[in-house]
Amino acid sequence: MTEHTNRQFSTDLETTKSLFLQMGGLVETMVYDGVETLISGDLSLVDRVREREKEVNRLEVEIDERIGLIIARNQPTAGDLRLLLSVSKMLTDMERCGDEAEKIAKVARRLHESEGRYIPAVELRHMREYVVSMLRQSLDAFAREDPIHAAQVVRNDKEVDKEWKASLRHLITYMIEDPRTITRSIDLIFIARSLERIGDHAKNMAERVIYMVRGDDVRHTGVKATERTARGETYEEENDA
Repeated sequence: MTEHTNRQFSTDLETTKSLFLQMGGLVETMVYDGVETLISGDLSLVDRVREREKEVNRLEVEIDERIGLIIARNQPTAGDLRLLLSVSKMLTDMERCGDEAEKIAKVARRLHESEGRYIPAVELRHMREYVVSMLRQSLDAFAREDPIHAAQVVRNDKEVDKEWKASLRHLITYMIEDPRTITRSIDLIFIARSLERIGDHAKNMAERVIYMVRGDDVRHTGVKATERTARGETYEEENDA
């Protein structure tokens, strides 16, 4: 590459990273507001979530196009190519997080519109805090190219799974005790399930950060093996999830 081309390539990479972080910030807010709709009954938040979803979709298309053009024009070497491929994969996970956030907001609105002042049967605030934190940490790990931080997100996904299972058990008990609550309890299960899926997507993104930095694919290797890879240690694959 000439010096000018090299400068342009670096600028294009930074712009792509910046747009992805912008997209992530929007999704993070969408998840928070979606659950806040359920907790507070503020239905104006639903429109905000839906508007942000449109912007997230627009950014997904723009970033995807940029990645294709950068690869075609520059034929990037290993490290830069891993970054671009990682962002391309993470785009899908981030967009799906936005989809789940929009679902949460819509179901929350339905619950409040059907019952007036609806009080959730389970506390999903903690689950929201976990998944929003996982999203934020995945983005931080990406921005800083920090595999150690990314590995912590992978471990934190287990806490979200515990919260999901606890919520499910609670709601099943609630429905058995009072069959009149079945419809709204199912809606709450949908919301909790969406939060659990957002945690999964945040974990996927964290795993891509580790690949981006270390060059090793840690999917399906288990938490301990992921942490060793993040530290740059060698390991033999084992079932230590």
